[in-house]
Amino acid sequence: MGRAPRKQGQQTEKGLNRRTLLIGGGATAGLLLAWAVWPRAYRPNLNTAPSETAFNAFLKIDRSGQVIVIVPQTEMGQGISTLLPQILADELGADWRTVGVQSAPVSPLYANSLLAREWLANDWSRLAGEAGDWTIDQYATRRALMLTGAGTSIPMFHQAYREAGAAARVLLCKAAAARWDVAWESCDIQNGIISDGGQRRLKLGEVVEDAATFDLPDILPFRQGDVDRLAGQELPRLDTPSKIDGSHNFTADIRLPDMVFASIRQGPIGDAVLKSVNEGAAKSVTGFLKLVRQERWVAVVASNWWAANKALDLADPVFELSGRPVDSAGIEAALEQAFAGSSGERLYARGDLKPLFQDATILASEYRVGPGLHLALEPMCATARISDDGAEVWMATQAPGLARAAIAKALGLSAEAVTLYPLHAGGGYGRRMDFEAGVQAALLSRDMGRPVQLLWSRLEDVIQDRPSAPAHARMAGKLGRNGAIEGWSAKIAAPCAMSQSWARIAHGKLPHEASAESAGVSTRLAVAGMELPYAVPNWAVDHFPADVGLPLGFARGNAHLHGAFFTESFMDELAHQAQMEAMSFRIQMLGGNPRLAHCLTTVGAMGGWQGGIEGSGQGLAAHVMNGAFIAIMVEAGISEGKLQVGRIIAAVDGGEQVNPDIARQQIESGLIHGLALAMGASVPYAKGMPTRAILGRMGLPRLGDVGEVTVELIRSTAPPAGLTDLGAPLVAPAVANALFTTTGQRYRTLPLLMEG
Repeated sequence: MGRAPRKQGQQTEKGLNRRTLLIGGGATAGLLLAWAVWPRAYRPNLNTAPSETAFNAFLKIDRSGQVIVIVPQTEMGQGISTLLPQILADELGADWRTVGVQSAPVSPLYANSLLAREWLANDWSRLAGEAGDWTIDQYATRRALMLTGAGTSIPMFHQAYREAGAAARVLLCKAAAARWDVAWESCDIQNGIISDGGQRRLKLGEVVEDAATFDLPDILPFRQGDVDRLAGQELPRLDTPSKIDGSHNFTADIRLPDMVFASIRQGPIGDAVLKSVNEGAAKSVTGFLKLVRQERWVAVVASNWWAANKALDLADPVFELSGRPVDSAGIEAALEQAFAGSSGERLYARGDLKPLFQDATILASEYRVGPGLHLALEPMCATARISDDGAEVWMATQAPGLARAAIAKALGLSAEAVTLYPLHAGGGYGRRMDFEAGVQAALLSRDMGRPVQLLWSRLEDVIQDRPSAPAHARMAGKLGRNGAIEGWSAKIAAPCAMSQSWARIAHGKLPHEASAESAGVSTRLAVAGMELPYAVPNWAVDHFPADVGLPLGFARGNAHLHGAFFTESFMDELAHQAQMEAMSFRIQMLGGNPRLAHCLTTVGAMGGWQGGIEGSGQGLAAHVMNGAFIAIMVEAGISEGKLQVGRIIAAVDGGEQVNPDIARQQIESGLIHGLALAMGASVPYAKGMPTRAILGRMGLPRLGDVGEVTVELIRSTAPPAGLTDLGAPLVAPAVANALFTTTGQRYRTLPLLMEG
C-alpha cells in the first residue's frame, strides 16, 4: 500500500528550485506561481527522506524510481487512494507497479473548496456570483479545510493531479534532455522510462534530483493520444493486497510501546452531564487501571479493551439529562408541527402555482423518512500519545485540519504542536466528519501519561451516532389534459443535518447546542435532491425547519436520501394517475435532459422493463446529483413479511471515469447502502436512547436478501463526477414503486416495512 504517513517536520530542500514549485492544482488558473508571489505560509510541508525529491504538493520521487503520490482525501473504501494516484501517474507516464501512496499533512494546499462552496454557500454568496465563490475559496484555503465528502474528491482534485503529473514529466524530460543535449520536447516518459524517441533511456530515479532544478514552461503540456495510458484502465486498487493479508493498519490496529486501552460512556442523547459512577465496582475487574471522569463522559482505562468495557458496565454511570428526552413520537410531532408554523421558506420556484392549483383537482400525498444510522463496521476510535514535545493522534477523519485544531484546543496546545496521522476508515459514510473520539483519546492520554487507544463500543456508537435527517413531505401535483405535469409543490419539514455538522466541527458546539441553533435555519442543504430534473413549468419547494432534538450529521447522500425518495415516489404516483407507464411518463417530462433520458432507456432495455404492470414487481427511479445522472430498476417483493430484492440494475452517466471498475464499486456500494436504508438502518428512540443497538436487529440486508446487481457505465466525454453517493438515494423509491405493482399499496414511509 505504499508508505505510512510520516511525522510532520522540517522539509528537505535538496535540489528543489522554489521558483518552479507547483504548489497546488490549477496552473491554468494562475496557481503556478513564483515563490515570491505565493505567501510563505502556504509552502508545501511534505517530509522528504534523504533519497526523496518533492516535485510539488502531490508528488515525491526517490532515487530508486518509486513514485510516491500524496493523497489528502480520506480513504473510506471508495478507492480514492487509487484514483488520485492513477490520474497523476497517467500524466507522469509512471509504471503503476512503482506507485505508492502517502497521506497528506494538514496544509492549505489541500483545501477542498468545492465542498466548502456547497456547505457554506448562502443567498449572499450566490448573489455575488464569482466574487462569492472566491470568498469561500479563500476561507477554505486559509483555514486549511481539508474535507472528504459528498463525492467531491475527483471533481475537486482531478485537474490538480493531472497538472502535478504533467509538471513532473516536463521537469524529468528536461533533466534527461540536458544530459543527452537534445530538445526536451522530443523526450517522453512511458512505463517509468524516459526516452528521446530513439535508443537512449533513463530511469526516473537517475535524474530525479536534477529535474527539480529546472523551470516549467509557461504553458504546461498534457499527454496526448490513447496509447499506454493509465487513465480509463481498470487498474487494481493499491490498498487491496494489504487489506486481504491483514497488514493494513486501521485505527484499532495501532500499537505503541506502553499503550493502554479505553472504553467510554457519554450518557443519553441530549444535554447530559455525569452525576455518579460506582468506581469500586469498576476496580474489581482484572486489568483495571483508572476511571477518568469528565463533565459529560466517563471512561475506564485498562490493560485491554474488554476489561475497560466490562469495568464501565459495572461502574453503571448515571447521567442527568436536561430538557425533554428524545423519543420517536416527539420527532414525528416536531416535524408535523413545523408545517403549522410560519417559518417556511420557498427555496426553489418556477412559474406560479397559486392560480394553477386554485379550484383544481390535484393529487396530494404525504411521505415520512426516519433518521438513518451510519453503522460503519469500525466504531469511532482514536489512538493518542501526549509528550512534552506535543501530541500525536492516529485516527480516521474526514476533516483533519479541524480535528487537529479541536485536539489542540482541548489540550491547550498550538495546532503546530499536534501531529495528526490520518488513517483509512473502516467505513464512514459521513460519520468521520466528526472527530470527538480523537479529542477524548488525547485527554485520556494526557491524564494517563502514556499512549491510550480509545474504542467506542457498538452500543456507544449507535447511541452517539449523528444520523441523517428525518423528514416529512407534503407533495401535491396537477396533471394537464395530455398527462404532463403542469404544477408541482413540495413542502418539506426537516432539520438541516449539514448545518449541525458544521456547527460542531468548525465552531466547537456540543451536539445538543448545534441541534438547537440550527432548528430555525432554512437552507437548501436541507432539501438537496428536491430540485426537479424534469421540465415542469410551475413548481416550488418550500422548507419548514424543525427542531427534532436529535443531533444529526453528514451522511452518504445527505438530504438527497429523503429528497429523491419524495420526488421519485411521487413521480410514480402521478404516472399512475395519468394512466401512463412510469418510464414514458418520466421521459416526456425530461425536456432538455438527454443524459438522464439515456440512463432511463438503458436501464429499461437492460432490465427488461415491462411497463410497471400489475404483478411485475418492477420499479423505476432516476436522479441527478452533482453532475452525475443515474436511473435504476429493481425487481422486489415481500416474502413472509420481509423485503426481497431479486435484481438491481443501474445505468450511470458520471462523465469520463478514471477507473471504471472502481466507479462500478462505488455505485454498487451506494445501491446496497440505499437498500439498507430502505429495509432498516434506523431505530426507534425512547427516553433519550435508541431502543436497540445490535447490528443483527437493524433490518440490514443480508446476502440472501439481494440478488443480481448490475451497473452499466454509459460512455461519456463529460468531466468526471463523484459517484460515491450517487446510488444510495434511489433504491428506496425504486423498491417502493416496485412493491406497489405487487401489493397495490403505496409505501410512503422509510424504512419501508416499519414496525406497526
